[in-house]
Amino acid sequence: MTRSVEIDSGSGFCGGVIRAIGKAEEFLGLSGVLYSLGAIVHNEAELARLGGKGLQTVGKDDLDSLPAGSTLLIRAHGEPPETYALARELGLKVIDCTCPVVLRLQRSIREAWERVRDEGGQVILFGKPGHAEVLGLLGQTGGNALVVENMEMLEEYIGRGLISPGVPLEVFSQTTKSPDGYRAICARLTEFSSSEVTVHETICSQVASRHRQLAEFAAAHDVIIFVSGSSSSNGKVLFELCRSVNPRSYHIGDPSGINPSWVPEGCSVGVCGATSTPKWLLEEVAERLRSI
Repeated sequence: MTRSVEIDSGSGFCGGVIRAIGKAEEFLGLSGVLYSLGAIVHNEAELARLGGKGLQTVGKDDLDSLPAGSTLLIRAHGEPPETYALARELGLKVIDCTCPVVLRLQRSIREAWERVRDEGGQVILFGKPGHAEVLGLLGQTGGNALVVENMEMLEEYIGRGLISPGVPLEVFSQTTKSPDGYRAICARLTEFSSSEVTVHETICSQVASRHRQLAEFAAAHDVIIFVSGSSSSNGKVLFELCRSVNPRSYHIGDPSGINPSWVPEGCSVGVCGATSTPKWLLEEVAERLRSI
């Protein structure tokens, strides 16, 4: 009896990544060379494909050595205000592909900081320290927001007195974080604070709905093969969600990572991935599973 293989219809690039890659490919079709400030997507296979078209990934330290008049792509994660100022200073052209959801979040955090700073209030951001999106969000407050990655970090900050119970708090989340994790952080802050706590719903709706849909998909199959790049934060979160629902969940980067012993004949296999995983890669994985 052969195994059945199904690709999760909700997996694949989110809207912001689709938009950024589309703009990059459009430009590359006309110019042949484009510089991306940081990886346009956290997926090694897709980066290799785009690199073949002329997309080059650079860091901020590389900007002053780019050829005069070069075009710089700001990826969907966004950037802090000083990045745009530096690009202008260096005479670089900019294609801004910041996701509209992230742009709205940047504006909301900037406005929140303007509201609370004169009252001694704080902006709390549930996110991964050092993540590209988080750095762009921090830049909206001049680096004055407090980033909290998990409950352990929050308790540590409370214990050290880094969060004050008597001042207004404005709480936000990185767009790709776990909705359950964010609810827990917000509940603890509300319990802790004796002042006003304003909670902003800033997790991308596409990401939030993915958690419920993916849990259902993982539960509906005997085995889950989850595909994402090694540096994808969203991939790590979603894979752990799959594994919590279905212990027979395995994380790979491409078809070469498949172990045939994971998928015995007669089993039902679900193939899924992160918001940074291209559909073509999911299809390659599914084809490999069908052939073994």
